[in-house]
Amino acid sequence: MISPPPTVLRTEATPVLDLLTVPQVMVRLQLDRSAVYDLLRTGQLASITLGRARRIPTRALTDFIRTRLEQDVA
Repeated sequence: MISPPPTVLRTEATPVLDLLTVPQVMVRLQLDRSAVYDLLRTGQLASITLGRARRIPTRALTDFIRTRLEQDVA
């Protein structure tokens, strides 16, 4: 007798929010630390603060890149 495939149980109703550190964003954008912090300070790149740690949602990074690409095309 063949057993049915195992079911995947989802305990979360919403997708997991991936957060990046400043060094991870530095690598992805190939920018130095001060350039990334300038983007954060000016609000061009959204972030959250957890204690003393700054985290950038991957969605914010994607939106930033998309916006910059649209500005370059226009």
